[in-house]
Amino acid sequence: MLRFFNITKIIAVCACFFSIGLAYSSPIVRIDGSSTVYPIIEAVAEDFQIAKRGAVRVTVGISGTGGGFKKFCRDELDVVNASRPITELEMEICKKAGVQYIEMPIAIDALTVVVNPRNNWSKTMTVDQLKQFWEPAAQGRVNSWNQVNAAWPDKRVKLFGPGADSGTFEYFTEAIVGRAKSSRGDFTASEDDNVLVQGVASDMYALGFFGFAYYIENSKRVHAVAIDSGTGGVLPSAETVENGSYQPLSRPVFIYVNARSTGKPEIQDFVHFFMDNAAELVSEVKYFPLSPTIYKLNLENMKNNKLGTVFSGESEVGVNIEEAMKHDARL
Repeated sequence: MLRFFNITKIIAVCACFFSIGLAYSSPIVRIDGSSTVYPIIEAVAEDFQIAKRGAVRVTVGISGTGGGFKKFCRDELDVVNASRPITELEMEICKKAGVQYIEMPIAIDALTVVVNPRNNWSKTMTVDQLKQFWEPAAQGRVNSWNQVNAAWPDKRVKLFGPGADSGTFEYFTEAIVGRAKSSRGDFTASEDDNVLVQGVASDMYALGFFGFAYYIENSKRVHAVAIDSGTGGVLPSAETVENGSYQPLSRPVFIYVNARSTGKPEIQDFVHFFMDNAAELVSEVKYFPLSPTIYKLNLENMKNNKLGTVFSGESEVGVNIEEAMKHDARL
């Protein structure tokens, strides 16, 4: 019995060291970027590593879209995930560094405006009301709810939103204020969406915004605001995103694959696994999948080495992905 125990123990220890050695010698897929897109990437990475039985490791960081592109354009990443298209400045930085990329839309997100559950006065807000709270001119001037709507309480509003490196921040300001990154500066900012959830959940007079997945995960702690863009209030949901009525806060999210990395088998395998399982995994983490045609086209673009972006280098509101992908790409 004692001999059997010792042999078993030796085998277990050897197996442990073998597994550790295998893990550290395995190829690595390096990913960083958007906190909004992180739940999708985390789900794909987890299932991919299981499918590969530890033969490939995937590391996923959360530096924000802007922070991720900084690393990507320094050739430090195989993949960057982004909650907006690559910008003109990022294109130029990547070009100077000799970093080329293949653009792949992966899902639709419904950017969600949220309030505390005890807020019973602003279940619906117009785009203009949101602008009055968030535009640069509001800083030091619009501090209370009743300054935007006299029927709302004379209580100080506390604002929460993603930081300046966030693609979500860029898209929200483009869609609501009319210019990307044009915002008042006196709000609580964080690249960690869980911090934003906690902030709104703990303050009756708070107002914030972040991706739909974080809202759904915390829907008992924060409540979504219906957005009125001119035809009445509309809440974010699969139905309103698919029929196009949730505007202007529906937007595509992306990954960008380092073209040099596509020569590695592990990157090819990861992207194929991602696109083959995207619809299921995207839905699983409460985002909205694109059509099968788009995922197939992403793989064709990688196979054909279609480099660059089909977008203008700015956040675009109300973009149609299928139409956009018909455009010629540019670096």
